[in-house]
Amino acid sequence: MMKIDRIEIGEVAIPLRTPFKTASRTVDDVHNILIRIVTDDGTAGYGEAPPTALITGETKASIREAIMQYIAPSIIGMEIFDLDTIMQRMHASIVNNTSAKAAVDMALYDLYAKKLGQPLYKVLGGAKRKIETAHTISNHSIDERIRDSLQAVQDGFSILNVNVGRNGLKDVESLLAIRKAVGPGIRIRVEANQSWSPQEAVRFISMLEDKGMQAELVEQPVKAHDLAGLKFVTQHVQTPIVADESVFSVKDALHIIQTQSADLINIKLMKIGGIHEALKICAVAETYGLDCMIGCMLESKISVSAAAHLAAAKNCITMVDLIGPSFYRIEAYEGGPLFTGGTIKLGDANGIGINAFPKAHFKKLGIVK
Repeated sequence: MMKIDRIEIGEVAIPLRTPFKTASRTVDDVHNILIRIVTDDGTAGYGEAPPTALITGETKASIREAIMQYIAPSIIGMEIFDLDTIMQRMHASIVNNTSAKAAVDMALYDLYAKKLGQPLYKVLGGAKRKIETAHTISNHSIDERIRDSLQAVQDGFSILNVNVGRNGLKDVESLLAIRKAVGPGIRIRVEANQSWSPQEAVRFISMLEDKGMQAELVEQPVKAHDLAGLKFVTQHVQTPIVADESVFSVKDALHIIQTQSADLINIKLMKIGGIHEALKICAVAETYGLDCMIGCMLESKISVSAAAHLAAAKNCITMVDLIGPSFYRIEAYEGGPLFTGGTIKLGDANGIGINAFPKAHFKKLGIVK
């Protein structure tokens, strides 16, 4: 018997190399909640949740309280190999709060894989040891975007995920300028961040198509709730459309797939509550023959590593957008997958490969036993 003994909570602060800017926010550093779940034999699993109020509605305080007051009391004392029941109790303990649940979920999977003596991606059924990720280009001026794009290519990235905003034709101009600068061999994805109306989206995407932009995809062009608008865009352009903020659950994914409202689903652990729910979305996507993408919020290496293990395990996840440690000014962790340019290499370490809280830029917040 290996039971959950306690859950420890802390906070990490990591500065970014350059400000991360989208249509909705600008961030200079991340302040994320970290957790450690410890069993009665001393084995520990690690999880993380970023406060992304504009997307999930969660703050640092709400994540901490959701875990300490609701989630932790519902699972303390449970047998770690009774994973399905643990997940049922966790999700029933409080509605929404998906990032708080994701942190606990990934710590449990990390712990589960460590107990089995295997890397998480192998426990999840995969054998890929290497995946390729995009590099995110923030929503700066055209000159800055070109500079950042060229630097990313020089650093070994062959896929760029370019954030655009509410800049109308200037966004089109920026994307075309980036394409000209990096050449035809670099794959470019467009992250629209809910910036356009359906009509604007069709207009701008059609312009990019007509001018030979060859965007690999456009992510969440319209408001998250506007599923009719999302379907309108999908039906009126050739470029694949990805549903991101429109997907917060398995039901959301199933509805979008059945109504053909998007061409791909972007799985983010923080939106859907963790790996357990992500596996359900993968099963639905596989059933309908739809590919998935995996992305992240402004997360540090714990949760990005967990997402990388999932991506390496599931063949339906064909596109990866995981901002690696190169996005941060410091490396706060030891272990985990190796991020080199656009390549993420999975190792042989058990679980997700991280075995300690950061030594610097970290403070303890509490413990539940």
